[in-house]
Parts: sequence; C-alpha cells; structure tokens
Amino acid sequence: MRADKTALKREREKRVVAMMILLYCRKRHGSKGALCPDCEALRRYSCERSDKCPFMQNKTFCSNCRVHCYKPEMREKIREVMRFSGPRMIFRHPIMAVRHLIETKKEKKHINKG
Repeated sequence: MRADKTALKREREKRVVAMMILLYCRKRHGSKGALCPDCEALRRYSCERSDKCPFMQNKTFCSNCRVHCYKPEMREKIREVMRFSGPRMIFRHPIMAVRHLIETKKEKKHINKG
C-alpha cells in the first residue's frame, strides 16, 4: 500500500510541475501547443528527479525537501517557473492549485514540528 501511495504522490507532483511549466512556456515563450525545447528539457528533468527521489514517502513536493537534488542551474529554472506560474495556477487550474497549497502548508507544518 505504501508503494501505491508513493507512486500517486510522484504522479501528482509530476502533473503539477508539468502544468506549471506549460503555463510558463505559453506565457513567456509564446508556445501554442507543445513546449519549447528548453521547457521540455526542464519538464523531463523534473520528472526524472521525481521518479528517482528517495524521500517521496516523507514529503509532498520538492519545494519542501531539505535535500535539493536538482542541479543548481535547473533548480534556478524551476524556481523561476514556480514564481511565475504559482499565482497564475489559481486562475488556470484552481482545484489543482488549492490542493497544492493545502498539501504544501501541511507538509511545512509537519517539517517544522519534526
């Protein structure tokens, strides 16, 4: 059961990040359908990180993790995407955005207690 829960968390994280990258790419790079090559590379990289994360059972999202496995340049790119797309997700995908906010708050509260 634990493995199923972890797999669901991985997929949810990948969906949220992919949606944020898509929003970012459309607005910043003017892509209409598919992601531009840079954003596609970032999406693939972030999915690989989620797939390989040994801490997925204990965290909600990479932004809450104390071990940053992203390469520094990729971490900066993903942070830029998050800063841009985070607020815009409320209007584009409100349910996903609210769920992400709630889970992030819960995780931060749990981290601060531990």
